[in-house]
Amino acid sequence: MRTLITGGTVLTMDPGVGDLVRGDVLIEDGAVVEVAARIEAPDAEVIDATDRIVMPGFVDTHRHTWQTAFRGLGADWTFPQWSVAMHDTLKPHYRPEDVYLGTLLGRLEALHSGITTMLDWFHCAQSPEHADAAVAALRDAPARSVFCHGAGWGTADPVEAEIRRVRETLPDRGPVTMALGLRGVDDTSIDTVAQELKLAEELGLRTSLHIASDGTQRPVAELREHGLLRETTTFVHANGVADDELRMLADAGSTLSLSPDVELRMGFGWPMTGRALAAGLRPTLSIDDVPSVGGDMFSTMRTAYVVQRGLDGSLNSRDLLEFATLDGAHALGLAPQTGSLAAGKQADVVLLRTDDLTVFPVTDPAGTIVAAGHPGLVDTVLVAGRVVKRDGALVDVDLADLRARLLSSRDRVAAAAGVPLDGTWTPGPAAV
Repeated sequence: MRTLITGGTVLTMDPGVGDLVRGDVLIEDGAVVEVAARIEAPDAEVIDATDRIVMPGFVDTHRHTWQTAFRGLGADWTFPQWSVAMHDTLKPHYRPEDVYLGTLLGRLEALHSGITTMLDWFHCAQSPEHADAAVAALRDAPARSVFCHGAGWGTADPVEAEIRRVRETLPDRGPVTMALGLRGVDDTSIDTVAQELKLAEELGLRTSLHIASDGTQRPVAELREHGLLRETTTFVHANGVADDELRMLADAGSTLSLSPDVELRMGFGWPMTGRALAAGLRPTLSIDDVPSVGGDMFSTMRTAYVVQRGLDGSLNSRDLLEFATLDGAHALGLAPQTGSLAAGKQADVVLLRTDDLTVFPVTDPAGTIVAAGHPGLVDTVLVAGRVVKRDGALVDVDLADLRARLLSSRDRVAAAAGVPLDGTWTPGPAAV
């Protein structure tokens, strides 16, 4: 099975291949086999990329997808309000079916906007059935996903049996793989963090951990003191973490996931983009949660870009594209498979319209994507060589049915929690 994407402006994001003002990409059995100015493949199915930018799909390194049904409800919330709303008020009323629908619609939304790879940071694991529902939803979405199981979130409960159970169902190969969402020392002891890291290493799992500091804590230094920094761990947010602690992460080979829209809106502080680069870390980008912010990578890149430019004038548009593709794939341990267009990699590809009036004429493709890009430009998406979006519409997805089911789910959860959906609800402060 061969597919030839022809005649587009190709941004490979691969330094060895470079960019092509006019180029072709040949795909065979789900993988890229050649990228060149012109390729002859008379037996291949042709995708005409005239007036299109051809680039690798975006990589979102951290999203709580189960919350999709409550999109926009938390646009004005602080972090404590989000915590009490989503975890203390709404989550207790989630059934596995609610998790499934929110996760499936959220993953399809991300795919629709060109995010071919996404880490789903799951912290609605109220039962094994809830976790299984999230995994089932990720499998039903035709995308590349990492199920990051945050079992025991907000508690000190043992999680080993549950992590082992799910790991048996998610091998290392396939469109859906697994990671372990670590609990921080706010929820558990440093000994428990050590035990979870040991379990992850035994099971061959990468890990992800939320951290931040108000300037009085030194969470990274504490982890290093106990020998708990790993190159297989992605640290999420890290707002307020000291410069020397960022260098500790760089020295350990750890990675960083920034959610600039959520961090600014919820009061976390300035995104750590520039400070991370100065410390030797390549940031990656993530959405976090759609009750608070938009779910596309274009707006996320733009926020990270303009904030850092405003702070110190650094960064260029190419940096942001790297954060959102190759750097993200590296953080998820998937750089050998995705994140750039080069021979041997999986064909995770997006085609962006350049004839849309919101971006026409496209003089600098990278600059246009970061400065003016939006989901409406995403014309075609391929995952492992399979076309999953064509001519602006997802393929073989009954969105009308899914929309109706998600609305029913949202309304049931909200009613059970006593939450009005008319924009008048303001959650109280998080419980101490």
